Amino acid sequence: MAPAAARADIALADPRLIIALDFPGRAQAEAAAETLGESVSFYKVGLQLLAAGGAELARDLRRTGRQVFCDWKLHDIGATVEKATAAIAASEACDLMNVHAEPQVLAAAARGRGGSAMKVLGVTVLTSLTDEDLTEIGYGLGVAALVERRIRQCVEAGVDGVVVSPKEAALARRLGGPDFLVVTPGVRPAWAGRDDQARIETPLEALRAGASHLVLGRPVTAAADPRTAALRVVQEMAGA
Repeated sequence: MAPAAARADIALADPRLIIALDFPGRAQAEAAAETLGESVSFYKVGLQLLAAGGAELARDLRRTGRQVFCDWKLHDIGATVEKATAAIAASEACDLMNVHAEPQVLAAAARGRGGSAMKVLGVTVLTSLTDEDLTEIGYGLGVAALVERRIRQCVEAGVDGVVVSPKEAALARRLGGPDFLVVTPGVRPAWAGRDDQARIETPLEALRAGASHLVLGRPVTAAADPRTAALRVVQEMAGA
């Protein structure tokens, strides 16, 4: 059975909330979607699940009226990224997909998307990274400066938005304009733990800063009652 097939009514959901299905297999992801039911209308399918039927799951979720963010962070030579983006768009598995925000990669993804309805996002700096991490990697810029450079490169490449931490949401909104998608992982309700995120804000803070979408995983999916946790986040978001 397609995941959440019996839960066609998603009236309780907020489409700005994206729940990460970070599970090792399709069965666990389907069970989570079924449990969340009408409280969630938008899901993220990442790399872990991609290798375990994630692309097929994404298509099935969309057939039930859900939206899907394919968080696959493409990063390769331009020709490969262009062809991969075109193939993903043709598969109709994603409403959103992302690539690493480097000029050649961004331009290739924009070409590959073509006239499809799928939106392309550029990943700026992973939310687990700090200034010290970037120094260790070998960058000559801190997080704030590198994020700003990559946001500008996303705008210049003509992609639809960016993935940034909530700390940089206001900057992305200012540089990208009112219709630019600003998707923020690293969102944690005040009642949840930090996990492995370094640059975090609450859902309300992220939205007020300029985020268009919030990505949450464990605070909802690992909760004792995931549906109640999702609705609690939705209630908080209503204040933005």
